[in-house]
Amino acid sequence: MDTPFIYDRYVTGKNFIGRRPECLSLENLLSAGEHVAIYDPAKSGKRSLIHQTLFNMKMGGKTFVSADLNLFNTRTAEGFLTRFGSAAIRSACSTPDEYRTTIETFLGNTHFVFDQKRFSQFDEVVSLNWSPDKNDIRAMFLLPSKIAESRECSFIMILEEFQNILKYDGGEDILKCMEDIFREGTGRCSYILTGSMVNAMKYIFEDKKFFYRMVEHLPLRPVEDKDIIEYVVKGFLSSGKVIERDLLLGTCKLFRNNLWYINHFISICDSMSKGYINEGILMEALRSILSIHEPRFCTIMNNLTDFQISFLKAVLDGVVKFSSTEIIDKYGLNSSANVKRVKDALMKKEIITFNEREEPVIMDPLFNYWVEKYYFERG
Repeated sequence: MDTPFIYDRYVTGKNFIGRRPECLSLENLLSAGEHVAIYDPAKSGKRSLIHQTLFNMKMGGKTFVSADLNLFNTRTAEGFLTRFGSAAIRSACSTPDEYRTTIETFLGNTHFVFDQKRFSQFDEVVSLNWSPDKNDIRAMFLLPSKIAESRECSFIMILEEFQNILKYDGGEDILKCMEDIFREGTGRCSYILTGSMVNAMKYIFEDKKFFYRMVEHLPLRPVEDKDIIEYVVKGFLSSGKVIERDLLLGTCKLFRNNLWYINHFISICDSMSKGYINEGILMEALRSILSIHEPRFCTIMNNLTDFQISFLKAVLDGVVKFSSTEIIDKYGLNSSANVKRVKDALMKKEIITFNEREEPVIMDPLFNYWVEKYYFERG
């Protein structure tokens, strides 16, 4: 069924709402040749923001080439480097002959080659004929800027799920090499480094301080209630349906203005009604969306230790300081050393993070609601 409430892909144009300041900031940074890091939980709107910004830049007459590489299913340094090269070259070239020429021109003194057989069998533009060394890694990270110089345009390289580099053997060596390239300058190329594993990205950029003062962190602010409500009301009106704005305020609060969840939830409401959307329909839609995500939530809880569950309960109770004797005794956390271990484990599992005020936050708003209402049976 057609619906104005899109949640299965990134959006641009009329379906992109809010975050105009972030779009403007990102456009200004890219226009100035800066590198940008964006790390927020999955389905926060990172990709929509990026593509809306690129759309705005093209409409504004800016000339650039962009390549997008998602590292979610890449587990080796070799796989990352060949896919990186393939994405960069495909963005600027379109034929096998152009692929071969580009590799020979810009990667000629490396172990990267154009292998016609592998291209025919696996659609692989860049192949390796030996294990990559530091010179290979360096040459690969310089490839986008060389392509940009040859075409006299800018290059925007987007690396999604950037934190996965830490999973590779020698992952930190790759980051160090990339950091050296950034320090020396990347010419006409700007990098956008995104990640949905917030704590892993914080480890790279804030704890280990990779790319210190070389990459600008662009946080995503919540889309304002009024923008979301206006968008939903107009979406329903387009099909002759009506919803009270006060009901939508509760929806924004429940999902913490997460547009992916809201679009999914509202699309369920849309499918359940032919006219007026009342509170009963919203409650039925809430049960439906919970049933979709409940297996995932149950898996999360089943993989937690008793200490981790107690810590999570303390977070829901609004506890901020976890190492006091009173809190340790109340929640059975054993000791301050154990508190740190439990905290680190929950952060590594990307269940909680800590904001700028060092307050714990359960990152998934629907999981927050489910675990409090159904697991701890409160509220």
